[in-house]
Amino acid sequence: MADVDRKLILILGGARSGKSSFAEDLARRLAGEGEALYVATAEPGDEEMRRRIAEHRRRRPASWRTLEERLHLGKAVAGAVGGARVVLVDCVTLWMTNALLVGVGPDEEVPPEVEAAALAEVDALLTAYHAGKATFVLISNEVGLGLVPPYPLGRAYRDLLGRANQRLAAAADEVYLLVAGLPLELKALSRRFGLGAGS
Repeated sequence: MADVDRKLILILGGARSGKSSFAEDLARRLAGEGEALYVATAEPGDEEMRRRIAEHRRRRPASWRTLEERLHLGKAVAGAVGGARVVLVDCVTLWMTNALLVGVGPDEEVPPEVEAAALAEVDALLTAYHAGKATFVLISNEVGLGLVPPYPLGRAYRDLLGRANQRLAAAADEVYLLVAGLPLELKALSRRFGLGAGS
């Protein structure tokens, strides 16, 4: 039976907006003395990424467990969550990048079935959340505020991540937008004005 006290929390923002620090502080408070599972979707492909991963590891409490999974998060989390009170996914942005690039080259058009498969992975993560007792904290970028990407893969990625964010926001209990390190709770505002997440 699922715990009624658990929550699904989505944290959005641009690059260097304070998303990860906010999410880690929130997860630390929610976990309390309980266990937390940190789900990492990044791969150390170059020296810059290795430094970023090392910095994230340094900030996390030593008691947190880490699960590294680049694609099938729903299945992996369901198998690893155990007694964790909080599951922190960092991040949806790279996860959707991984899903988009399965079998698609950088100069190729993205077939509709690739996006459908990626969104099915989002649904699988939501299924894992609903089947368990842990609070999920999900970090994602908001990439729709800048210029339209000049190449097809960039536009396909922007559209996929936007749809994934909308799907997660619709299911979430709380949605925060981070700007310059300051959080704005969007779900409360949408309820205040009688609005829901977009489609």
